[in-house]
Amino acid sequence: MIKKVKYILFIFFLLAQLKTAYAGSTGSEELKSSKGASATECFEGFSRAMFKFNHALDKAIFKPVAKGYRALPQPIRHGTGNAVDNLRSLLTITNNVLQGDFSGAGVTAARFGINTTVGILGIFDPATKLGFEDRGKEDFGQTLGVWGVESGCYFVLPILGPTTTRDAIGLVGNTILDPVYQITHNSEIDNGVIGNANYSEHNYYYYRGTGAVDFRAKNIEAFESLEENSIDLYASLKSLYLQNRIKKIADSTSTTETQDDSDWEEIDTN
Repeated sequence: MIKKVKYILFIFFLLAQLKTAYAGSTGSEELKSSKGASATECFEGFSRAMFKFNHALDKAIFKPVAKGYRALPQPIRHGTGNAVDNLRSLLTITNNVLQGDFSGAGVTAARFGINTTVGILGIFDPATKLGFEDRGKEDFGQTLGVWGVESGCYFVLPILGPTTTRDAIGLVGNTILDPVYQITHNSEIDNGVIGNANYSEHNYYYYRGTGAVDFRAKNIEAFESLEENSIDLYASLKSLYLQNRIKKIADSTSTTETQDDSDWEEIDTN
């Protein structure tokens, strides 16, 4: 039984990494694209090999799991996605502060407080109806970008997927800065007293994995469309990833409204 639980947790963890890989950000809810992104390609041969490996994992494991999740009633899926987003907002607050966006941190903190209490642990989103609009998610890779750190090389890692030097460092920062990770991985106090006996590291992987499954389920058709219409899927996903990161960092440094690009735009893969 314990082995089965560990196996399930491992699958959930892989899904969480896939979400980061394809979304271009730990906070992206939908696949988006815009024109004008470019980056230095490092280790292209290795990256293409890792891309094929990750793509095979998606077909064999991630996509079937996402389709199974889709069989659940829509209210359950919607509430689950809301609850995961609510927990994820804690990391956004931290990065808002590090970026000097105290207004964004205040709004996100208010949303978390309202949705956690009135919204029953984030299952519902009364904060939006009360005027506290979701300002989007922030991660440490974006924070480094706001601080002026260059993206560096683009490459693809096994399981972790596409990344840049900056975003790879950001993944480590996200783990360190994530309050959910800290709570679930530090349940024992030095003097032997259990500080959070109801939590364990398993809870963190359930949280990350559930969010990844929810993301993959929302984007089944988007992935299929990209596969069908791309001459070079590797190049298309590279473009998508880099463009999305550029946009998110630009949004993080600006207080102005940006155009809604929730619909797919044509990706130039040449």
